[in-house]
Amino acid sequence: MADIWLMRHGAYEGHRPGYHAPHEAALTVEGRDQVRRSLPLPEGIAAIVTSPIPRARQTATLVSHLTGLPIVAASGLLAEWRAPSIVLGRTAETYPAAYRAWRARRLANPSLRCEDGESLSDLHTRARHCAAFLHHTAGRHGPLLAVSHTLLLGVLTRIPEGPGAFTTAARSPWRFTERRHSSDALSASPPHRGPVR
Repeated sequence: MADIWLMRHGAYEGHRPGYHAPHEAALTVEGRDQVRRSLPLPEGIAAIVTSPIPRARQTATLVSHLTGLPIVAASGLLAEWRAPSIVLGRTAETYPAAYRAWRARRLANPSLRCEDGESLSDLHTRARHCAAFLHHTAGRHGPLLAVSHTLLLGVLTRIPEGPGAFTTAARSPWRFTERRHSSDALSASPPHRGPVR
């Protein structure tokens, strides 16, 4: 089994419960302090991979700077669930009707998308590819720290649950800079047969 640690990024600008962060939301001063307080890392980690979204990339860059570990990849496979543009920067009380309607139907039809958002099936498929990417990268570079986002991390560690893992992940979010060792669920994911990026 590959030795992979998963970590959520630090606190970012505008965060509040139910908030869908815009892509460009950056770490706050508190977020940077959280990253510093999250150290030292577990012994043996040899490299870092990260989501390219700024709050995760900034977290990984700070960890790299403070530990001397290299960032060996920034992959869109580690990006957060792609929420539809109509909800970015909004909270639950201001969600538009189209998004509320999608939420009511998403578990019955996991392939259903809301406008330009990612469906639950899309996210689950990406999480499977991400698990294979992490195992492949750990095989090349040694034990990894993967910096990502709460919903993707939640689905990634619950792959056997299928697309419905999204709901479980949303109800049990990771705290900022929380780290967890890769679980049996991540280890049990089937191998990725396509190109690794």
